[in-house]
Parts: sequence; C-alpha cells; structure tokens
Amino acid sequence: MTTLQIQTPHSTYPIHIGKLPTIAHAHKVLIVSNPKVAGLYLSQVLQSLESKEVYVCIVPDGEQYKNMQSVEYILECAFSHRLDRKSLMIALGGGVIGDMVGFVSGIYQRGIDFIQIPTTLLSQVDASVGGKTGINNEFGKNLIGLFHQPKAVYIDPHFLQTLSLREFGAGVAEIIKMAVCFDKEFFAYLQNHTLNLQDTQSLVYAITQAVSIKAKVVSSDEKEKGIRAALNYGHTFGHAIENLTDYKRYLHGEAVSIGMCMANALAYELGFLQDNEVEAIKNLLERYDLPTFFEIGNVLGFYEKFYLDKKSADSKIMFILPKGLGDVALCEDVPKQKVLRILSEFEK
Repeated sequence: MTTLQIQTPHSTYPIHIGKLPTIAHAHKVLIVSNPKVAGLYLSQVLQSLESKEVYVCIVPDGEQYKNMQSVEYILECAFSHRLDRKSLMIALGGGVIGDMVGFVSGIYQRGIDFIQIPTTLLSQVDASVGGKTGINNEFGKNLIGLFHQPKAVYIDPHFLQTLSLREFGAGVAEIIKMAVCFDKEFFAYLQNHTLNLQDTQSLVYAITQAVSIKAKVVSSDEKEKGIRAALNYGHTFGHAIENLTDYKRYLHGEAVSIGMCMANALAYELGFLQDNEVEAIKNLLERYDLPTFFEIGNVLGFYEKFYLDKKSADSKIMFILPKGLGDVALCEDVPKQKVLRILSEFEK
C-alpha cells in the first residue's frame, strides 16, 4: 500500500494506492454507485466496510445522467435514510459518480464527509483527487458545483480489471496529460512502456506518478486560482466537444485527447511546441486508440463555447498550452483570429 497526502488550508487527507483495506465508520453510511459497478464490486466493498448502518443508492450510468435529477435522487436517498452530519457518503464508481457524490455530500445539511473509491483509470488518476465536484447542464460541463475535499481516496488497481479497452484508454489520456504538463521524464517513461491491465507493476507506477503530480498541484492551489488550472490542458476544447455531442459520442478522456491535439496545434502556432513534440504526443495518444481529430461544423459556434469554460473571466478565454514537454503556460490573451485559424483546421 502506497499512501500519498493532500494538504490544503482547509483539509488534509490520504490517498491510498493498493488493496482496499477495511473502512470503519461509527455512524450511517450511504454508498452511491451505478448498476454496472454495483454488480461487479458492491459486495466486495460491503465486506470491507464496518459500520452500524449501511445503505445503497443506485443511479443510472453515463455522463448524460450527471445532472440535477440524479442529485435530487441521491438527496432523496439520504433524507429517506435519515443521514445526519455524522454520516458518511461513499462514491463507488467512475468520475460521474465521484463528482455527483462529492457535490451532494457538500450540500447535504451544509456538508458531510465522503470517501472516494474510484473504479475507472480516469477517476483513479484524476477525478477522485482534489475535491472538484459538479454536475452538467445545457450550458456546459461541471458548471454547477463546489470544492469539497473527500475524507480519503482508496485507489485499488483490482477494480480496473473489468474495464473495457476504451475506458482504459480514456484514463491513459489523463495520465499523458499530467506528463506533458509537469514531468518530461514521466512522458519518456510512457513512451517506453505501453500500459496495460496485465502489467500491474508499470500500471501502478503510472497511477502513482500521476496522482503524485496532482496531489502536489492541488496542495499548492486548492481552488484553482493559479497553477491548478494547468490540469485542464485539453479540457477547454474537450468540454466544448462533449457539449456539442450531448456527452454521448465520446468518453471524457477521449474528448480530452482531441482537446489536447487542438491545444497542441495552438501551442505550435504560438511557438510553444516543436513539430516533433506535437507528433510525439499524438503518437502516444493514438497508441491507445484515442481519437485525435474532431470535425467542427461551425467554427464560430465552437469558439463561443469557450466563454462558458470555468477558467474564463472578464470575457477572456484561458487556454492551457504545453511549453515543450514537462512545462505549461496559462494564456489569456491569445488573439481570436489565431484560435479561429487553428479551429478551421478541424472544420468539416
């Protein structure tokens, strides 16, 4: 078991990487999951849980259900089982479950504790760590939410064994994101080691490196006033793609993969990336069958989606762009015409 720590001005909590240990809680517990994950792993989690009263809430699976209706349903479960401020919620699932449970636990009776047990690679290396919570609406992704740090995160690689190759690749996209922005040596490691579910040693190493990077960033900038925004490399473009495709065509990591390639094209235009670096990132993404191109139907319409991005302020769009491998820039003053020229390269 490897344990990392996140320390913010408001909380300190552990991130455990390894076999799920016994989790003890003296009061009521509500586990929230979806049908697929619950069918695979709920019984195992229940066996690892020591509590006086345990309840289960099952919500539909999919990004399209990460909405206010699902939040209302989870709240109904919490109220009907009379959870109080000493109660605990457990998020058992991927990023959708984790984001929703974090949000609901943050608003239920003005905030109760919750624990993350992520079951996808993407949620293990990114979504479960850092206290970002939220839901989607018609205007965009995660525009309703709050920062609510978990009490603990339990990352058990065993839960990944039932992932599809597509889900696995979506998680690798977030690992590549971390390496591009923060660790050139880690990027070289990923070039020399193809991650897969059978090579547990390399996979656990990659998970630990990615989580370690995120833990350091979150500890220094909990509420995304500065460097934490760099974790959104690929997301400004990716969120626009998800919104335009109604969250149905791409997994989140797939949309981020395309978004990274769009960001790289802009970074190259601005002189931040070299040809060979753009190609190296694209090749690494495509090794995991991740998409790297999206046909934009309306360039101006796509551009307008950027203004709904949470990083944008005072009518300025924030672009997160790699500066070589292992460094990153937060750019607020990219001329509109340069961005439109890059977007036109992806136009139908």
